[in-house]
Amino acid sequence: MTSRTRTQSVGRAIGRVALGAGLVFAGVSHLTFARQDFQAQVPDWVPLDRDQVVLASGVAEIALGTALIALPKQKKAVGTVAALFFTAIFPGNVSQWVNERDAFGLDDDRKRFARLFFQPVLIGWALWSTRTKS
Repeated sequence: MTSRTRTQSVGRAIGRVALGAGLVFAGVSHLTFARQDFQAQVPDWVPLDRDQVVLASGVAEIALGTALIALPKQKKAVGTVAALFFTAIFPGNVSQWVNERDAFGLDDDRKRFARLFFQPVLIGWALWSTRTKS
């Protein structure tokens, strides 16, 4: 293993653990202090109770984050699932923007629109940090 390859591997591992920790934190916030803010992101067309959706997605985030940290041998599969999860919840961000719902300090259209560009970053981060090659 070359020095560059080793550095890339360490960087990806740090990225994977950081993403996992972020997911665990976000999941816990779904279940506790940010529950109402997350409800603002549940699209109107979802035929379930908003609070139940927030609780379920919080549990999913805790599970994904924990798996990213605790299951390095399955990192590629977990990273793929995390990327799919980030893709699946993207309509919630669009819904918050389209329906002009204030949450998380996103209190105007410009801020809500800018938030949309962070989801592809999370998808890329999940994939990049769980792969071994560029």
